[in-house]
Amino acid sequence: MLRKNRLFTPGPTPLLPAAQTAMASFSLHHRTGDFRALFTRVLTDMKEFIGTKNDVLVLACSGTGVMEAAVSNLTSPGDKVLVLTAGKFGERWRDLAKAFGCSVELFSAPYGATISLDDVRRKFTPEVRAVYMQATESSTGARHDVEGIAKLVRAAGDETMLVIDAITGLGTTHFNVDGWGIDLIIGGSQKALMIPPGLAYCAVSERAWKRMESTKSPRYYFDLRKERKAAAKGESAYTPATSLFAALAAALDYVRQMGDGDLAAGREALINNAELAAEMTRAGAHALGLQLFAPSAPAAALTAIQSPAGVDSGQIVKEFRESFGAVVANGQGEMKGKLFRIAHLGYYDYLDTIGILAALEHVLTTVTGKPVPYGAAVRAAQEVYAKHNAQTQESVEA
Repeated sequence: MLRKNRLFTPGPTPLLPAAQTAMASFSLHHRTGDFRALFTRVLTDMKEFIGTKNDVLVLACSGTGVMEAAVSNLTSPGDKVLVLTAGKFGERWRDLAKAFGCSVELFSAPYGATISLDDVRRKFTPEVRAVYMQATESSTGARHDVEGIAKLVRAAGDETMLVIDAITGLGTTHFNVDGWGIDLIIGGSQKALMIPPGLAYCAVSERAWKRMESTKSPRYYFDLRKERKAAAKGESAYTPATSLFAALAAALDYVRQMGDGDLAAGREALINNAELAAEMTRAGAHALGLQLFAPSAPAAALTAIQSPAGVDSGQIVKEFRESFGAVVANGQGEMKGKLFRIAHLGYYDYLDTIGILAALEHVLTTVTGKPVPYGAAVRAAQEVYAKHNAQTQESVEA
């Protein structure tokens, strides 16, 4: 039977066709008026997509590049920073902070758990110069309480920077960036924005810009002050990924269309789409007797599902690929073999959700050697979808 390659990974994600077309046909030089107009429009639209009035920068790098910039620009060697981690990507903050000579105060929650505000309160002191954390820990499928932690940090005043890795969070989670007082929030092109890897972006508060004037960590390519100065003239400090900018403009136009011409409304629709697909996926997994890896605070970007007893999740990943051309993600590090991850962010819809759950029924039958009740996962997802539609209709009529 014909098999189409389909991505169900939390990045890269399925590409928006209009973005692919925009990339393929783009040939402007980056130091021209036409490209400056595109560059400026994208930066303006990115403010609406993120939901901020702060300056937004878009750099040619992966999300990890801007994570590094968030350490090198906001700290000096010896600064005390608090890293909140409950997975592989939270641990990346720890490693980056150590690389730049920070004194790292670490709070670690178990993999699959979320971060307790009481635990953070006990770790947080006025000497902490910056707090680094995830919005969504995509290695475990957990979503953290960014709003609660932001309230705790901001209650202590303006001396502590709050930095959020929202690389899989933006476009899948509701944030009030300015209202909560987030100083630097990071996103990546290959996630909810539906284009290839290669761009990372961030919104930076005035507090953070002020901090950069006194920090001493080395920086060159990732000097955000250089990028801000260049962006004011409609340029990047160094050669930008021009075709990816064209793709990003097309993706933002698509999100705007989701909101009937309103980009902020489109962002909300994109988030709600991820939330519904995630709820459908969780219901389907439960209907098959599977357990979520992060049940207490599941993310909308992806669903992490524990492998059945006695089954290596690598077998599940392999069977999805070989039988259906579907690429799902294995666990990472110590979680490899223990869980698999199905993403539903960006260009991902109802039929993708139904299709991957139907495939999951066949995959489990094959890898466990036990019959699975065909249609159970699909039925559960359908019921979630039908209930959502009924509630939406009631809301419209009211």
